[in-house]
Amino acid sequence: MAIEIELEVPEHLDGERLDKVVAALLGLSRAEAGRVVGAGARIDGRPARASDRVEGGSVLRCREPGERLKLEAEDVPFDVIHEDDDIVVVDKPAGMVVHPGAGQRRGTLAAGLLHRYPELEGVGDEGRWGFIHRLDKNTSGVLVVSRNQRSFEYLKEQIRSRSMGRAYLALVEGTMVSPTGTIDAPIARDPAHPTKRAVVHGGKAARTHYEVVGHYPGSGCSLLSVHLDTGRTHQIRVHLAAIGHPVVGDWTYGAGRRDLGAPRTFLHASRVDLTHPTTGEPMSIESPLPTDLTAVLAQLT
Repeated sequence: MAIEIELEVPEHLDGERLDKVVAALLGLSRAEAGRVVGAGARIDGRPARASDRVEGGSVLRCREPGERLKLEAEDVPFDVIHEDDDIVVVDKPAGMVVHPGAGQRRGTLAAGLLHRYPELEGVGDEGRWGFIHRLDKNTSGVLVVSRNQRSFEYLKEQIRSRSMGRAYLALVEGTMVSPTGTIDAPIARDPAHPTKRAVVHGGKAARTHYEVVGHYPGSGCSLLSVHLDTGRTHQIRVHLAAIGHPVVGDWTYGAGRRDLGAPRTFLHASRVDLTHPTTGEPMSIESPLPTDLTAVLAQLT
């Protein structure tokens, strides 16, 4: 007898086709995911088709696939900034995929964490045990993981209530006129480019704060400290591009100034501020700018 499972669609899959969402969440191929959807998937209680676009936060119910791919532990190297009985804080390198999906099933940070901390299995969401937030493949920096269900729920609530602070460093094209600012503009799937996000009227609320921490007049660039009130897909990149200051090295949303020598999108999760789930003490955990990005700054000075 088939077992029915219930999953919440994460924000980073907002606007994707249902078959792609199922593939990502269950570690299946698109064809396998299509068969799962065809067997009677529902979104928020309504029957759904593989081609339907789904919203982040929606509730997906479907039958457990008979040959579901499980997350397997692998000896994947990564650096840990902090660990205790409740949390692990990883210094994620650029180029590492966080969660397995149809595009990459092996060599992920999730698999490496499960290898090093086998107690993570069963904490949080299937296939992404312990993760309370994520970083894109080419974004480096601080990533927090819960080691038990109690801390997972506690930290997820900090994300929902916006009491967890997340700071990023971003090098942007152009000289910022104002030393500080807030970009408050809704984000949704770009109607003209389905794989991208854009500022769209009627999209999901998104708010980004920035402060200029460095100017590079010779290159016409500015270094920003960026703080998020919300966590929409590609939020920092979309918002900064929308005000005419795309992130250096961002060939998706930027003009693509290759003369600056950026090996990737110049975006680094530099700090997280949280309340410890057991002690209740405030914590501030930082990750230094990695060498590939410090090299970019060095040639601008």
